[in-house]
Amino acid sequence: PKRITVRVAAEPEKAEPMDLDLEQMFEVFDEAVQADGGAPASAVTVNGWAPDATKFCYGLPGSLAPMGDFDPIGFAQMGTPLNDIKRNREAEITHGRVAMLAAVGYLAGEAGSPVVWSGEIGGPANEQLAQIPGPLFGILTLFIGSCEAFRAVKGWKEPYGDGAELWALRDSYYPGDVGFDPLGLKPTDPAEFATMQTKELQNGRLAMLGVAGMCAQELVNHKTIAETLDFYQKYYGGAEEYIQPY
Repeated sequence: PKRITVRVAAEPEKAEPMDLDLEQMFEVFDEAVQADGGAPASAVTVNGWAPDATKFCYGLPGSLAPMGDFDPIGFAQMGTPLNDIKRNREAEITHGRVAMLAAVGYLAGEAGSPVVWSGEIGGPANEQLAQIPGPLFGILTLFIGSCEAFRAVKGWKEPYGDGAELWALRDSYYPGDVGFDPLGLKPTDPAEFATMQTKELQNGRLAMLGVAGMCAQELVNHKTIAETLDFYQKYYGGAEEYIQPY
């Protein structure tokens, strides 16, 4: 007689249900991303800008023809961490704003000092700061310190406590946007905001170069800007006191 073998399939073991909450899922995802080469740049959208690692400066505005993506030293080369790009932009726009104020201050301070200070403070702007009375200098220092403290609290992560980071800007902070807009000039449209940001950056860059030139000029000849302009006008205009006899 023929034998017939009958195999009975074993019942599959029931899989144990996974007890994984949302926080644990994010931890699993983070571990997988780290194993794959690191976490991607933050995708938080601020003022219509979302960091894009494939674009120059992660897509931040500021490039303008004919220079375009001008970066001869490589501060914004591909692969630079997002926080470094944001921190450099924060420094650039802050120094640009200070330089624009300084450019006006050089000219206004030198022109107005005889009237404002009754002649007690005068001369080149480089030398006027040291002539300011002590109490007023203290108030000026306190004001500058308060502005810097406000900017630090607004834009920078805490360097203490849980999740402390040094020199790191907040993901929700747009470089330079400290919320100070008393005239309501900040556009709500992302494209218009990017255009205004580019204009501010370009003017700030020009001001930094201009103020550096004015500061260097006064360090060399110890004359005010107006006195220097007057000198060159007379010199190149052929004024008698500047004509050299042969």
